[in-house]
Amino acid sequence: MVKIPAVGLALLVSIVPGNASAQTASSKWEITDNSFLIEESFNQEAGVFQNIFAWTRGPHGTWQATFTQEWPAPNITHQFSYTIPFSGSRDATGLNDALLNYRYQLSSETSNHPAVSPRLSLVMPTGRQGDGLGNGVIGLQFNVPASKQFGNLYLHMNVGATWLHGLDWTPLVGSSVIWRVAPMWNLMFEAVGEPGQSVTWSPGFRRGWTLRSGQLVVGAAVPITYDADAPRTTAFLTYFSYETRFK
Repeated sequence: MVKIPAVGLALLVSIVPGNASAQTASSKWEITDNSFLIEESFNQEAGVFQNIFAWTRGPHGTWQATFTQEWPAPNITHQFSYTIPFSGSRDATGLNDALLNYRYQLSSETSNHPAVSPRLSLVMPTGRQGDGLGNGVIGLQFNVPASKQFGNLYLHMNVGATWLHGLDWTPLVGSSVIWRVAPMWNLMFEAVGEPGQSVTWSPGFRRGWTLRSGQLVVGAAVPITYDADAPRTTAFLTYFSYETRFK
């Protein structure tokens, strides 16, 4: 996956997905807010929460897994979520830096305007810095996603940055296009990276099922990373999401 700070990658892979069936702004589509690397601009509506699991296998046996849970707070205007990332390599395996996330639905999508939902996240130093699993300092990340539908295509744009105490700001940018091949079948092409340092191109797909109690979405992608200081790397990403109602 994209070689940016681990906290930024965890957010891009995990908290970007969200409600797949109950988004007021994008009711024309049966699957929304279930991207892998790019954040879509739709909060959870009242009474619906979502569980998201993503797993990425990188070169030389490395891997990263993240679990995210999203909740309306208490309705679609405000959303709270948390992200718990894990990773493994030949040197160490364990918990990475966790994230607490707040997202505000600044604008809903209309025929003339995109949906916009800025996010602010608190980076918690829960990973072991000595083993390379965390940064050892508290931090912040912000992101401003925008999403707009054009018939059977959805376009998404992200602009944000990560700040870690005592370190520099790291910018994060990305975009994607999603093609609705069938009502519950989408092809995806995402791009994300740190300007001047690295970029990841990621073709993939997602498939959804409407269940009696909610919606299930699964997907996969092949992120290919080009880094200014390292050779090209290819990974394999899998995605699982389940949303349901709560009382």
